[in-house]
Amino acid sequence: MKTVAILPARYGSTRFPGKALALLCGKPMIQHVYERTCQASLVDQVLVATDDQRIYDVITAQGGIAVMTSPDHETGTDRLAEVAAKLDADVIVNVQGDEPLIDPAVIDLALRPFQEQSGVMMSTLAAPITSIDDYFSPNVVKVVTDLQGNALYFSRAPIPLVRDCTALTQAAIDDGTIKANRHIGLYAFQRQCLLRYAALAQTPLETTEKLEQLRALENGIAIRVLMTDHVAVGVDTPEDLQRAEALMQADDGRKRI
Repeated sequence: MKTVAILPARYGSTRFPGKALALLCGKPMIQHVYERTCQASLVDQVLVATDDQRIYDVITAQGGIAVMTSPDHETGTDRLAEVAAKLDADVIVNVQGDEPLIDPAVIDLALRPFQEQSGVMMSTLAAPITSIDDYFSPNVVKVVTDLQGNALYFSRAPIPLVRDCTALTQAAIDDGTIKANRHIGLYAFQRQCLLRYAALAQTPLETTEKLEQLRALENGIAIRVLMTDHVAVGVDTPEDLQRAEALMQADDGRKRI
């Protein structure tokens, strides 16, 4: 089984233009992600999919592999599928290019079901929610699963809602009354599943919640959810970059796992 990790990276970003090339401890952020992804033991090849020559040049100058893609893609999944269509690979893992503290072990975690079980088409990650603010935040996507560990639903709403809980407070999180999981946006696909998924039209729940992964569920594609305690630091703003740099300088990225 050949596994390829693809890092979609574009230069334009509404909140942080050029963030893929923003310097983090003296090195472009996308290079940090690339190097960490290369450390995943179940990944055979790593490449960056971009629409910007500057990003391409940064990766290739360091001996990495980059592929130029169409500038017209609306989502990272579309960019992923363009590259995957030309690859000789069995499994594709989509690693976000804005998580410079990603732990290689969680990439392997998402890939393990494809090696251990037949019929797995798609996988992703989740971590326990430990903050009541995160539980209620629409910016923290929640996921609930069935007894086999497959996703039942993803939502920006607080799910599952504990009906008999009289006080939805931090204490209810701490004592285990509320048990909820946050979705971590790393995905792995059987290559043919990815190509099918990217070709599907947007679905009602997807457009309602603004969550692309609901397109898979609405079309009957099962998503295996693997649990981890590691929540990587995503970079969406210059302030996030400063936070990531502080963690990296303190060598705290891996200690938090």
